[in-house]
Amino acid sequence: MLYEKVRWGIIGCGDVTEKKSGPAFQKVEHSELVAVMRRTGELAKDYAERHGVPKWYDDADALINDPDVDAVYIATPPGSHKEYTLKAAAAGKPVYVEKPMARNTEECSEMVAACKEAGVPLYVAYYRRAQERFLKIKELVDQKAIGDVRFVSSTQYQKAGDDVKDSDHLPWRVQPEIAGGGLFFDLASHTLDILDFLLGPIQEAKGFSSNQAGYYEAEDIVTGTYQFQSGVHGVGKWCFTAFEDVDLNEIVGSEGKISFSTFGDDPVILTTSEGQQQWSFERPEHVHQPLVTTIVKELTEGGNWCPSSGESGARTNRVMDKIVGK
Repeated sequence: MLYEKVRWGIIGCGDVTEKKSGPAFQKVEHSELVAVMRRTGELAKDYAERHGVPKWYDDADALINDPDVDAVYIATPPGSHKEYTLKAAAAGKPVYVEKPMARNTEECSEMVAACKEAGVPLYVAYYRRAQERFLKIKELVDQKAIGDVRFVSSTQYQKAGDDVKDSDHLPWRVQPEIAGGGLFFDLASHTLDILDFLLGPIQEAKGFSSNQAGYYEAEDIVTGTYQFQSGVHGVGKWCFTAFEDVDLNEIVGSEGKISFSTFGDDPVILTTSEGQQQWSFERPEHVHQPLVTTIVKELTEGGNWCPSSGESGARTNRVMDKIVGK
């Protein structure tokens, strides 16, 4: 089914929807945000009034079954992603779900199966896949600017935030029953997903996970190794209680390497025997907008425009589960 205009409803209009995603649904051509939902009705009403959204709800079922809502964006923590995806699929509505896609591989598989059975598309908010910065890196890889890819190395470590040191008020991101794990699932998922986009699916993964600092029960350090279907090798190191913040990925090939960060705005650097080239990119005002544009294009014109599907999102969950030994 193709739509003349995609009318969106958001379940969970929290912080991520204020600037990163929410305004994109109103700014993309042939797209409109018509309803929002939050369990606290006053907060949903406030969001709707501030963003010019005509309808608000405090009940997700009411939004999902609103005939004026064509597609549903699920922006809640991962613990409820499966529940709302299955309900939206049953209502025959396309789903755009936040990352990580769910708490584990099994939930992802159920979500993919439900949407497939209902005949509705399932998209996952790994928005970097559509950003100019990462499309440039993919272009360099595909054009063999570094020759044949041999391996990729990812290093991310950061200071522990004050929020995770308050054991009585821990953020959901370090509560495994809600998030599926700790900050590895919230943050490393972006890196592992973009590597899937750049280098193809990972077929095998192993690793170690521990809690060293004791601020919360979830893992706070993870190391992993993986092999892509292409034969490329990978290694990753993530620590969330270190002394400084570092974010670096290097794709190393037979004739050069590409260096870039997952979260920063520093330049993409190509290094070969001929020297260095670098490219800088301005971060989109609404980081979801390039990906939302591809989703709307797909829903209004047909074809395969969106690079982030339920299948690709589930692959990232599968790799994370294998690394931490789930």
